[in-house]
Amino acid sequence: MNRQEFKKLLKKIWWFIWESNSAWSWIVNIILAFVIIKFLVYPALGFILSTSYPVVAVVSGSMEHDGSFDDWWESEAFCINTNCNQALYYRNFNITKEEFHDFNFRNGFNKGDIMILYGSEPENIEVGDIIVFQSIRPDPIIHRVIKREKINSTFYFQTKGDHNPSSYPSLKEEKIHQNRILGKAVARVPFLGWIKITAVKFFNIIRPR
Repeated sequence: MNRQEFKKLLKKIWWFIWESNSAWSWIVNIILAFVIIKFLVYPALGFILSTSYPVVAVVSGSMEHDGSFDDWWESEAFCINTNCNQALYYRNFNITKEEFHDFNFRNGFNKGDIMILYGSEPENIEVGDIIVFQSIRPDPIIHRVIKREKINSTFYFQTKGDHNPSSYPSLKEEKIHQNRILGKAVARVPFLGWIKITAVKFFNIIRPR
């Protein structure tokens, strides 16, 4: 193939991808978008934001608030061996309503949101921050830090989902080693994560059993 024939081929490919409205063209565009995002955009964001998880989709309602902030603050929680409310639960961790009101994402966020993460050093993670950490589940967990402590030279954190009644031992979130932390949430994009959630559900349905 000479140079002229090669140029003609490139023009045909370009037209097929960007100009054609055929079903195959749309399929190729979707595949290209996936490849570009996964292998170019995502790694580049990870490099810039210093984390291997620069963008995560929220796939549960564990950080949602029902009603206003005041309604949520008085909602049901579970203190040691007894029912209580969120206000009393956080009081046990020396977190007041006023302090919580100054936290980032004080009104939580919703299932289907996209969270942008930054790879913070453990000493820069404070009570009230939203972190993503690796639990015993395949998918990472995104919850709020309610306690941090330093033992020798290692930081440990306890988290809780705002919507949850307490920290869950099953998630091993009562003593999270600093090495399990994947990043700290710094920004939120509402609802965009539903694309991933819907796609995962779709592929789970069509996957052979």
